[in-house]
Amino acid sequence: MVIILQLINGLVLGCMYAAVASGITLIWGTMKILNFSHGEFYMIGGYVLYFGVTYLGLHPIFAILLSVASVYIAGILVEKIVIRPLLAKPEWEISTLVATVGISIFFQNIALKLFGERYKNVPYFLEGTFDILNIRIAYQRMFILIITTGVILGFWALLKKTKFGFGLRATAQDMDAATLVGINTKKIYTITFGLSCGLAAMAAALLGPIFSINPWMGNAALLKGFIAVVLGGLGSFGGAIIAGILLGIVESISVIIFSSEWKDIVAFCIFILVLIIKPSGLFGTKEW
Repeated sequence: MVIILQLINGLVLGCMYAAVASGITLIWGTMKILNFSHGEFYMIGGYVLYFGVTYLGLHPIFAILLSVASVYIAGILVEKIVIRPLLAKPEWEISTLVATVGISIFFQNIALKLFGERYKNVPYFLEGTFDILNIRIAYQRMFILIITTGVILGFWALLKKTKFGFGLRATAQDMDAATLVGINTKKIYTITFGLSCGLAAMAAALLGPIFSINPWMGNAALLKGFIAVVLGGLGSFGGAIIAGILLGIVESISVIIFSSEWKDIVAFCIFILVLIIKPSGLFGTKEW
């Protein structure tokens, strides 16, 4: 029974890793940028949730929507003001990487200045538990699992079935050819950057009641997101999702076998093992 409970917890955690990792791989697959500020957009999403619930008194659903919308807009502004001008310059790969590191430091220090170093807590959206086969499961965790699964499936449909998805995949494969056939690649870049940041905010908003909100919360999210991206294969959207879920399950199961202090070590060991056996990741080709 303990194993089943940990599997459920692992699925919840894995869905969050998948949401963060899919945002990172969206930017890499489309723009060829490693966004080291992605964790800070995750952090901003957590603080917007806290502000919405604590100060505005919003219903949790509306607070989550506010968090995602705010970070989506912030992502669009960062892309337009900081990233886009650099893409037109020589050696833009290095300059964009350095810029995202600078954005990360900037946002982290702004959060520290505005909110201080004390951790913020948000009450559970749904109180109580229910029993399945004598296993007690919190409504909050099932809520996270259902919402995240729905959003990820929605994004998958967006990429596969819509005009925007076709344009995004065409831009990812060959930006020059996509421009020649009339696709507005600049618009694709802007929306993609905003959507990826929105995914990070959603993950932070849903996990807010379980984990505390603080200026450094994005560091761990970014690290696990990058691990999932590399495990799944750079540029593989489906691979990032599967790897993120597997990473969450492995961490949860390792708590039973070892202890909570070892879960990160186990995750890194598997990460290194996969890179030794298959350096391109579990899904080494692009999947859009």
